[in-house]
Amino acid sequence: MQAWQVHENGEPGEVMRLAEVERPALEEGQVLLKVRAANINFPDALLCRGQYQVRPPLPFTPGVEICGETEDGRRVIANSVLPYGGLAEYAVADAAGLLPAPDALDDAEAAALHVGYQTGWFALHRRAHLQEGETLLVHAAAGGVGSAAVQLGKAAGAKVIGVVGGAEKARVARELGCDLVLDRRSDDVIGAVKEATGGRGADVIYDPVGGDAYTQSTKCVAFEGRIVVIGFAGGAIPTPALNHALVKNYSILGLHWGLYKTKDPSSVLRCHEELTELAAKGAIKPLVSERVSMADGASAVQRVADGVTTGRVVVLPHGGSA
Repeated sequence: MQAWQVHENGEPGEVMRLAEVERPALEEGQVLLKVRAANINFPDALLCRGQYQVRPPLPFTPGVEICGETEDGRRVIANSVLPYGGLAEYAVADAAGLLPAPDALDDAEAAALHVGYQTGWFALHRRAHLQEGETLLVHAAAGGVGSAAVQLGKAAGAKVIGVVGGAEKARVARELGCDLVLDRRSDDVIGAVKEATGGRGADVIYDPVGGDAYTQSTKCVAFEGRIVVIGFAGGAIPTPALNHALVKNYSILGLHWGLYKTKDPSSVLRCHEELTELAAKGAIKPLVSERVSMADGASAVQRVADGVTTGRVVVLPHGGSA
């Protein structure tokens, strides 16, 4: 089978190599899935760089999120078990972790449902307890993780402010349903958020960026607001001034969704059931901006790493227009 492999750490476009390899041997409790579609996540780039919290043995195949097909023809969503990731014709997954792919979504959309939307749902509902009528601010609102949070926020009845970088991403954020879109390159984000909320600020802030975005968040978060830290796509990990959180009376919440798979696996299943219902109603639909062939896998991961994409980029290992 064909698979992209990383033999040394570095930039994805430089270290990923497409190779012909043997199908992986399975351990107890694992299944081999035919990869119908593989969604690229920012952690795939971090894996290539050797900067992710998990460091699989070299060589490994990136691709942590897939829509696959079981031997008996079932269409499922899964997280791959590294080192046998989804940027290959076949990937390995834990049998216990398989989830049915929603009928309302095609293969590429289903591949993009799991990590981003579960992260958004747990962040907004389990951690921040977002309420109908509250204001949600989403950083990187046109990206893969941010676009999911925008849709989930709207589905929960929140007013959503999206922060993006550039005119094209602003257009995408508006199409996603943001009530207000701010371009961090040209707009006064802090002032605009305060103006839009009558001086109150945002009740919940969803931050997958870190760095300057986090600093902005602390200056426009509401009384008893909640800042949910998702990741650090901007590269800089902030050091919060806890005295500031005390004086302004806001909460800083961390969200590592992967922990729920081991700490509370039943909650992941319940979340998937809710996401499936929202997809069936049309309330959420993963924004797949690009569907690329297997040959373009490395360049796709590099573009996600560079932050130049919108929505999700999905690789189709077996071709087609899924």
